[in-house]
Amino acid sequence: MIEMNQIKAGMTETIQKRVTESDTSLNYGSGKIENLLATPRIVSLMIEASSMLIDPLLPEGFVSVGKHVEVDHYKATCLGATVTVEVRVDYAASGKVILSMNAYDEHGKIAEGKHSRMIVNYKKLMERANERDMEAKKD
Repeated sequence: MIEMNQIKAGMTETIQKRVTESDTSLNYGSGKIENLLATPRIVSLMIEASSMLIDPLLPEGFVSVGKHVEVDHYKATCLGATVTVEVRVDYAASGKVILSMNAYDEHGKIAEGKHSRMIVNYKKLMERANERDMEAKKD
């Protein structure tokens, strides 16, 4: 069992990012929308904040990996705006962390969601991934 004493419900992390052209929907395959923040970019920022909160607290040789993400994006954010992402640990036990995530721009809340991450041994993760890859290449 992994020691997770340092990760506690209520812990938070906040990050900010100014929306640039590389963050827009056009760069994420969303058709012709070139001046609005892309939903996948919001999700990426949420996952980044989650990792920043959890990973520094893990024992040597362990990392967190995403297991599930669910996000509602309900307000458009324009190029040049600043996005603030806040994540909060809701649950942490038995190698699992569940987080609440919220995103805001200067005008209010733009997205919210839940994210679950599993704490795994990095070396074992890579061994399993490489074994799976080798098995697939045999076929």
